[in-house]
Amino acid sequence: MMKTVKVVLLGFGTVGSGVYDTILHTHQEKLEKVIGKKVEIVGILVKSEKERQLPRNIIVTTKIDEILALPKIDYVFEAIVGIEPAYSYTKLFLDRGCHVISANKELLANRGEELMEYALNKGKFLTFEAAVAGGIPLLRTIIQLLQVNGILVLEGILNGTSNYILSKMRNEKLSFGECLQEAQQLGYAEANPESDISGRDAFYKQMILSSLIYHEQPDWEKVERIGIEQVALEDLALGEVHGLRLKLLASLKRVDEGIKATVKPTFVSSEHPLYNVEGVDNGIVIKTDLVGTLMLQGPGAGSKATASAMIEDLVQIEQQKQPLQKVHRYSYQNQNEKENNASIQLAVFPLQNKEEWLRLKAVINENSKHVNILQEVVKELGGSIYGSFLYEGELESVKLPVLYKRYPVSPIGLKRDQLNVVNSF
Repeated sequence: MMKTVKVVLLGFGTVGSGVYDTILHTHQEKLEKVIGKKVEIVGILVKSEKERQLPRNIIVTTKIDEILALPKIDYVFEAIVGIEPAYSYTKLFLDRGCHVISANKELLANRGEELMEYALNKGKFLTFEAAVAGGIPLLRTIIQLLQVNGILVLEGILNGTSNYILSKMRNEKLSFGECLQEAQQLGYAEANPESDISGRDAFYKQMILSSLIYHEQPDWEKVERIGIEQVALEDLALGEVHGLRLKLLASLKRVDEGIKATVKPTFVSSEHPLYNVEGVDNGIVIKTDLVGTLMLQGPGAGSKATASAMIEDLVQIEQQKQPLQKVHRYSYQNQNEKENNASIQLAVFPLQNKEEWLRLKAVINENSKHVNILQEVVKELGGSIYGSFLYEGELESVKLPVLYKRYPVSPIGLKRDQLNVVNSF
């Protein structure tokens, strides 16, 4: 007789219902063949009582005590939003001897290291592939496949909502507000999209990655986090003239001062591996000292992608049997990488006329010791004139006659010898 694995779901929203459908309907037979056991859902913790068409043999309740009272639980799929009560529940189930599979990025960013240590002391697994980059096997790649490689830089699109909005704005020449509204209608953005568009969602995922790679996180207050709310159509259009596309990038690397982390709109060149990552997809570039540059791409959110990651975690636990001991990774910033990381930025200026651009250029030329212009563009967009230039240096130290925006440009794939084209009136 085939053995049975008993699981419970904490939460029955997009993630929980996706796991439910995968286990009970779409992939039940395949899952049984892979692990050699039947997987049975015995309990579901829900937020509120309402009519649901679920089998009667599954306990569906708002009370955690009724879930804990079940006679046998092997796995817990934790899909609750926020730190509490997820933190307390995770410890309760680890104490009981259950493996916990989580998709809770806020919990793991804040208390992940502590909970991983707790699970290890209990001899149980705490896995969370679904918490970062959805269905992309990013964490498993870092944990199991890059144990010898030193990770120099990790740079990624970790939020599909923001990537969808920026792609839609650029491709269809629509405003930020119009694209956000469509993302909400399609279910890509929540009714309150603040976490996605402010960069907070990507930040939590970035902190999970920092803990995983370095076993520590930077001071949260020192991480520069800028969302996409202020991005305008002209910024994207001017970037295109320079051969660049704007992405909300989370960057992570070790420098002499410690771990440097940023989440902000960043332009990438056509040679950058993330240049063609469009729509709701996520993409991650990992530069290592041994294998070189790796790139992972795929759906970063959604019911199926998240369920895929959580079910694969279950399979991994069944096949691995014993939790991995903490591995201290060899992740560093080498000298060559430092030399290649000279900061290049794109500045965007709204202009009244050509004369204003010439006055602006004159001021820059007078301060050439602070700013080196690599490429410039002046273009009429929607009846208004805009100027922009790629530069290196400290533009903020120069007092300019007009207001402007500036965006960083990723050094990955950027070919400086191709930045000598000048477009003007």
